Amino acid sequence: MNSGLILGAIGIYAIGFILMVITVYGIRKKSKNKLENELTRLETLKNLIISSGILTEMEKVKSLISGNDKLNDKYKKWNKRYTKIEKESIPKLTDKLLEIEGLIEDKNFKEASFSLARAELDIYYVKTDMELLIEDVKEITNSEERNREAVTKLKSLYREVVTKYTNNKNDYKEMTSAIDLQFDNINKLFSAFERVMENNDYDEVGKIVHALDDLIKNIKVVIDEVPTVLLMSKMIIPKKINELKSLSAKMKKDGYNIEYMSLEYNIESAEKKLSDIIDRMKVLNLEDSIFELKTMLDYFESFYSDFDKEKQSKKEYEMYMNTIGDRLNRLTKVLRNIKEELNELKETYALTEEEIKKLEIINQELIEEKESFKSINDRTLTKTTPYSRLAKECELISVRMASTEDKLENIIKSLGSLKEDEVRAREQLTEIRTILKEAKYKVNEYKLPVIPKTYYTYLSEAKEGIRLIIEELEKKPIIISDLNTRVDTGRDLVLKLYTLSDELSKSAAMAEMAIVYGNRYRSSYKEIDINLTKAEKEFINGNYKKSLEISLNALNIVEPGIHKKLISAYES
Repeated sequence: MNSGLILGAIGIYAIGFILMVITVYGIRKKSKNKLENELTRLETLKNLIISSGILTEMEKVKSLISGNDKLNDKYKKWNKRYTKIEKESIPKLTDKLLEIEGLIEDKNFKEASFSLARAELDIYYVKTDMELLIEDVKEITNSEERNREAVTKLKSLYREVVTKYTNNKNDYKEMTSAIDLQFDNINKLFSAFERVMENNDYDEVGKIVHALDDLIKNIKVVIDEVPTVLLMSKMIIPKKINELKSLSAKMKKDGYNIEYMSLEYNIESAEKKLSDIIDRMKVLNLEDSIFELKTMLDYFESFYSDFDKEKQSKKEYEMYMNTIGDRLNRLTKVLRNIKEELNELKETYALTEEEIKKLEIINQELIEEKESFKSINDRTLTKTTPYSRLAKECELISVRMASTEDKLENIIKSLGSLKEDEVRAREQLTEIRTILKEAKYKVNEYKLPVIPKTYYTYLSEAKEGIRLIIEELEKKPIIISDLNTRVDTGRDLVLKLYTLSDELSKSAAMAEMAIVYGNRYRSSYKEIDINLTKAEKEFINGNYKKSLEISLNALNIVEPGIHKKLISAYES
């Protein structure tokens, strides 16, 4: 039994060992294949470094030397660089790749992987050196085609410029000599280009092409812009300056102060700038010239609107001066009249400190506005301040005066209301007396058997209210606030008495009517007889409302809704 188990364990161990060996072998095999593939890729990259392209380009350069020492020196340097890559760099790369191949065969995969990474970096260094060499060589071999193509485009542009100049030569006036000289320089450069191309002097070719590009682009700007620059600097702006000078002189003569515009200084600065632009134009330097001229023209155009503003401001100023003067005189007169009446008002009415203080404030404001108005008028006579500023100051005075006018109007209304309140109080006193009289009449008219004490209390209060109103009206000075309070109180007291009188007379009349009406039911209804007797007692005692209530409740037993019939009968 034990021997069987031992044999089984040995078998399992053997199988596991075999599987492990197979796995390790597989991993090493895979690593080897991967490294070999990478080695093959680097071998291909190395072999592509030296191609037939560089040799072809070098042969082209060799055929162009033909006694050109500069080009011959370049060729020798390039050949030396090529030889170094071919004889030194490439063999070194080959040796490194062979070493890596040996490491792979020896199964030293870790070292082989590290060496492959370094070899790839070296290959790229050599490849870059070769690409730079090819680029330098092609700079010469492609030079003729590239430069001729560039010069062909420049010639086409140059012909367009010359044609435009020839067809419009009158637009260039004194600039023709400088322009013709520049054309000669450009023509000489075209001839020089052909010479250096024949001599394969490729260093000079680049310089000439660059010079042609600069000169032709500059002469194009000159041909495009000189007519505009000449027109603006010689005619438009000088004419504008003369117009402004003439207009400025006329405005000064008409009394306008325009010194703040600094027109003379700006004209002087503009003339210097014009001179500088013309001097630069003579040497064909037009950089920013049109922009500067347009800016200058726009600036001078703005003076016309400034002049128009001054003219408009003068009209506004004259209008303000007339209206402000009239308003000041009117306000002064009104304030003087108020002051003359003030003593009388103080005797008649108890003016508040606030009302008197407001008058003082208005008076002070008028004094200040008169001083401001005089200052503006004085500066007008000296002609030292522009009308635009004077008109603005007049506008501010006008705004402040509007506020003063509002304050004065409120004061006038306030003082006028004192007299109105007194008149109204006297009228209301008459009305209150009439209401009192009517209240007495209502009570006397019906001849009540008993007048309640409440009536006499209300009557006493109403008479006292009237007395206090009269007392306030006879005071000197009258305190309007107290007077208004007395009038309101007196009116309320009299109305309260009138309401009571009306209620008493109505209640008594209807109570009596109800009792008389109910007498017909006394003999038939005992309950009605008892209640009407109670109502009569209340009536005799002066409780007319209670009497009416009892009698109506009694009659409602036999005649529901009797209340409405009695009211209708009373009102008719």
